[in-house]
Amino acid sequence: MGLDTVSLKGLRARGRHGCLPAERELGQEFVVDATLFLDVRPAAASDDLTKTVDYGALALELVAVVEGEPVDLIETLAERLAQVCLRYELVEDVELSVHKPAAPIPLPFDDVVVTVRRSR
Repeated sequence: MGLDTVSLKGLRARGRHGCLPAERELGQEFVVDATLFLDVRPAAASDDLTKTVDYGALALELVAVVEGEPVDLIETLAERLAQVCLRYELVEDVELSVHKPAAPIPLPFDDVVVTVRRSR
């Protein structure tokens, strides 16, 4: 039987990530989607938050990383964010996407997204 999921989609935070000096100086919005893979049956049976992932607390941790120490690549940012998710003992796998909708691309585009899938 497969694992259940808890997803947090569209979490927005301002960060200073990127290779260009202007990205570091001005910053820009990043959007994070995280899908956590875990067994939620114990939480459902007991109606106990401690038996699942507190997505409010997770959101605060993820935003702190996005707003924190700058990195050049959103691949690095995605890896750091995925590792935050895996710190939650009940999480067995995570799929995490970082969107950079204001990436410095001189052509019309909708979004730049890096997605990583990590396991415990």
